[in-house]
Amino acid sequence: MSLSCGLECVICLGFSRWAWRRCTYIGSDDSSSWPSATPDEFSPIPRICRAILAVYEPDLDNPQSDGGYLMNPEWVIKRVTYTQTQGNAPPYLIYVDHTHNEIVLAIRGLNLVKNCDYKMLLNNKLGMQMFDGGFVHHGLLKSAIWVLNEESDTLRRIWVENGCRYLIVFAGHSLGSGVAALLSIVVANHGDRLGGVPRSGVRCYALAPARCMSLNLAVKYADVIHSVVLQDDFLPRTPTPLEDVFKSIFCLPCLLFLVCLRDTFIPEGRKLRDPRRLYAPGRVYHIVERKFCRCGRFPPEVRTAIPVDGRFEHIVLSSNAMSDHAIVWIEREAQKALEMIESSAETVTTPPTIHRLERLKTIDKEHKEALERAVSLNIPHAVTSDGETADPMTTPPNEENDVSNQHTESNIIGTTNWDFLVQKLYKRTESRHPLMKEEVYVADSQ
Repeated sequence: MSLSCGLECVICLGFSRWAWRRCTYIGSDDSSSWPSATPDEFSPIPRICRAILAVYEPDLDNPQSDGGYLMNPEWVIKRVTYTQTQGNAPPYLIYVDHTHNEIVLAIRGLNLVKNCDYKMLLNNKLGMQMFDGGFVHHGLLKSAIWVLNEESDTLRRIWVENGCRYLIVFAGHSLGSGVAALLSIVVANHGDRLGGVPRSGVRCYALAPARCMSLNLAVKYADVIHSVVLQDDFLPRTPTPLEDVFKSIFCLPCLLFLVCLRDTFIPEGRKLRDPRRLYAPGRVYHIVERKFCRCGRFPPEVRTAIPVDGRFEHIVLSSNAMSDHAIVWIEREAQKALEMIESSAETVTTPPTIHRLERLKTIDKEHKEALERAVSLNIPHAVTSDGETADPMTTPPNEENDVSNQHTESNIIGTTNWDFLVQKLYKRTESRHPLMKEEVYVADSQ
């Protein structure tokens, strides 16, 4: 009897401790040790938010929002709707920002009433799709390749017409962020598709990003991809596959609670060494605006880092977990944060040029240290800045892997071949989804 009572007490104490830690965990804890972002690196975020918001507008000449979203609607080169994408990708637009020398391809987020968006999320299985030595979300990669096939000629033409000096920016929110992130790493590997765009000429801004790539890829492309997370946003944090999240959309709080309970008992080392586990991509900018046991929003601050371990691994039990996912709130708080950063920077007496040079060196150093950290933790397929790989996990030769034995080594260490990628991607889609009759466009070999 006493043994039973003692066991019950231990269980109650353990559960109480877990419940206390989970209930007192807030979004700002994820980035408590990160340094603050500078005005130069964060300045593109608000205008990129407005470019994505413009995709939602039915008429850019008469926007429903106050003041409109784009600086000049005449610079919009192309708008693509659901009718034109035929369910292969979310709607998007191509916008040439001559003020900032950018060619922007902005992709909207999930539409809750469109079956094609759910079909894209469901087109995945853990470890199903491999790319460039890591794992990615199959459906989102397929959508990214479809967009590239459709728009490569347009982007190439615009880039060449502007003297090959404009930055090509891929931006997206929620579902669109995953497509944009994977599109950017494909272009970074295959710049010839856009007329020879170098890796340094490609940028991606993933707002409220979906977890769409394995940890080694998330760190490797931190110089290209910039993710923006607002306080308690649930999507960048939940390791639950996207398809399971949206299957449970009508009972999301229950799902998030179960995810919290499960992940509490998974060791951090085991999470990091799972090569199939997907993460939010690239460098992360965390907008923090709420404090523990304090009501309301506070003046936002922006913290940034290239995290390896502790990359938004814990769900925050917050009533704002859903509202912080909204692109409208991200745009508002990003603009406020930028204004605060700029106002505080005006008091600094050091010349701005020196600041920019020092920050560039710091960013390069952070990226190198993140890559070395990934190797030191024995993360599969992690590559150092010198090109040395950690011990990769051998790809088992079965049909669950999207890479055949003869291509495994080249995909882990080198650059994925474009023709092989497209061929295997669509071949796998047809074999796994024989009932799907959707028409797939495949680019001619170059």
